Amino acid sequence: MEKNLIQDDNAPRLTKISGRRPPAANSAGLQNATAVTWRQQARRLQKKAHVFYFVSKHPNTPWYAKLVAACTAGYLFSPVQIIPNYIPVIGMLDDVLIVFLGVKLIQRITPAHVLTECRQLADAAELRRNEKIRSTAAVIASVVITILWFLAAVIASVLMAKYIRRY
Repeated sequence: MEKNLIQDDNAPRLTKISGRRPPAANSAGLQNATAVTWRQQARRLQKKAHVFYFVSKHPNTPWYAKLVAACTAGYLFSPVQIIPNYIPVIGMLDDVLIVFLGVKLIQRITPAHVLTECRQLADAAELRRNEKIRSTAAVIASVVITILWFLAAVIASVLMAKYIRRY
């Protein structure tokens, strides 16, 4: 008799079920899991972009790797493209393909020690960004600016109302 092993994040790690599937997750749970996955993918992509930024600025990076990085970024920002972006699906696919190929080529032609060092720099930059050191002066300044903006908006509204009533 075969044992069906199903792995679910909300259930115990391994569940033995004989031929039956577990109850379907609610749509909110699926949306939440999808949002987490998209968020993780976005963070991973942001980190890779930061790594390649450091690779392009690293002094030990070969000139041809820098050229590939510049051409990849240049193609993305260029108004002249092989397939224009305003074509619904195909317009974006060529951009994705160029970025994918550019990233793979940069990973292959960049020396391993440079990639490792740039990954460490990107990790350090991410930690600094996540710390978000906020001084009390910055918080007080933002509160004061918000209050001043609100007062200016109220005073301007009152002045406009008086002007409209007069004419």
